[in-house]
Amino acid sequence: MKIKQNTDSLTRDFGKYVSLNVLGMLGLSCYILADTFFISRGLGADGLTALNLAIPIYSFLNGAGLMTGVGAATKYSIHKAQKKDGAANAVFTHACLLWLILGTLFAVAGAGVSGPIAALMGGEGKTYEMTRIYLKTILSFAPFFLMNNILIAFIRNDGGPRLAMSAMLAGSLSNILLDYIFIFPFQMGMFGAAFATGLAPVISIGVLSVHLIRRRNGFHICRCRMRGRILLDICALGMSALITEVSSGIVIIVFNMVILQLEGNTGVAAFGVIANLALVVIAIFTGIAQGIQPIVSTNYGKGNTRAAGKILRLGIMTALGFAVLIYLLTFGFADGLVMIFNRDNDLHLKQLAVSGLKLYFTAFLFAGLNILAASYFSATEMPKQSFAVSIIRGCVGIIPLVYLLAHFFGMTGVWISYPVTEAGTAVLAAGFLWYVSRKQIPEN
Repeated sequence: MKIKQNTDSLTRDFGKYVSLNVLGMLGLSCYILADTFFISRGLGADGLTALNLAIPIYSFLNGAGLMTGVGAATKYSIHKAQKKDGAANAVFTHACLLWLILGTLFAVAGAGVSGPIAALMGGEGKTYEMTRIYLKTILSFAPFFLMNNILIAFIRNDGGPRLAMSAMLAGSLSNILLDYIFIFPFQMGMFGAAFATGLAPVISIGVLSVHLIRRRNGFHICRCRMRGRILLDICALGMSALITEVSSGIVIIVFNMVILQLEGNTGVAAFGVIANLALVVIAIFTGIAQGIQPIVSTNYGKGNTRAAGKILRLGIMTALGFAVLIYLLTFGFADGLVMIFNRDNDLHLKQLAVSGLKLYFTAFLFAGLNILAASYFSATEMPKQSFAVSIIRGCVGIIPLVYLLAHFFGMTGVWISYPVTEAGTAVLAAGFLWYVSRKQIPEN
C-alpha cells in the first residue's frame, strides 16, 4: 500500500480515495441507468419492464465480482501492511481461482437456462423474450464482469485509485455511447443494450492492464497450495459487498411480484424508474465504503484502530451529507426525473413513480450508515457483524415488511417498507459500532 499513515494525512487520503471511488462508482451505475433511458425511449414500457425483470440477475453477477474483489483485496491490504508479501500473493491467486469457478457458472447459466430464469423473474409475452435476450447476452460476458471487479479492487488497494476510477469511467462512457449506437442507428433492440453493457468491462480491463504492463502491481499469481480456508476468508470479508449489491436485486424481485399484483406492468415500469435511480444513490454510498476500505484495512493491519475509526466517522458524515442533498433534489424535481423515462407520457406511471420516489428515497438517510458500517466491519476482519447488518437490510427485514405493509397500505406500503427496513437496521449498526468503539480491536 502507498497510503500515508500519519495523522495529518488521514483526511487528505480520505478525500482522495473517496472522491475517486465515488466518481468511479457513479460511472458504473450508469451501466443500468443508460440502459433504462435508451430502452425506455427505444422500446417503450415493455422494454423498461423487461430490463427491470433482468436487473436482479445483473446484481447477482456484479455482487459475486465485488465479493471476490473486495474480500480478497481487503485481506491483501492487511497482509501487505504486515509485510507478508507471500501471503498477499496467495490471496490474489485464490481470487483468480474463484474468478474461474464463478465466471464459468454464470456463463453456462446464460447459455443454458436464460429462458427459465426470465420466466421465473415474471417475464411473459414480449417482456419474456426481451428479458431472455438481455440475460443471455449479459451472462455470456460474466468472466469479464468478474475479472473487472477483481482488478479494480486490487489496483485500488495497490495504490492506484486514480487508474481504477479511470477504468470505471471509461467502461461507463463507452457503454452509454454504444447503447445509443446499438439501439437507435443499428436498431439492435434489447440485444444491443445488453451487448453495449457487456463490452464495458472489456474496455475497463483494457485500461486497468496499464497497471500490469508497467509492472506497478504489488500482487502476482504465485505457486501455492490451494486452501479452502483462504477461499472462505475471501468470501466472508467480501460478503457485505455481495449482499449490498444483491440486496438491490432481491428488493427488485420481491417488489416486482408485489407490484404486479397491485398495479400490473405499469406499476413495475414505475418501480423500474425508481429502482434505477436508486442504484445511482447506492453507488455513491458504495463508492464511499470502497474508498475508505484500503485506508481502514491498512491501519487495522498496523494496529492503528484509532485512525481507522476516524476514517469511518468521516465516511458517515460524508454519506449523510449526500443523503440529505439527494433527498432534497429528488423531492423538488421528482416530476422531471420521472418524465425522462416516461416516453409515452403515461399519467398513471408518472403518478405512481413520483409518489414512490418521495417515500422510497427517505431510506437513504439511513442506508449510508448501514453500508459504511458493514464495509468497516469487513475491512477490520469482523465478518459476523458485517453479515448481520447486510443480511437484515437486504433480506430478513425487507421481504416480510413489503408483504405486510403492502397488504395494509397498498402501494404506499410498498414504498415505505424500504425506509422502515433501513431505519431499523441503522439502529442495529449503530449499536455494533458503539460496542466496537468500547473495546480494543485485537491486533493480528
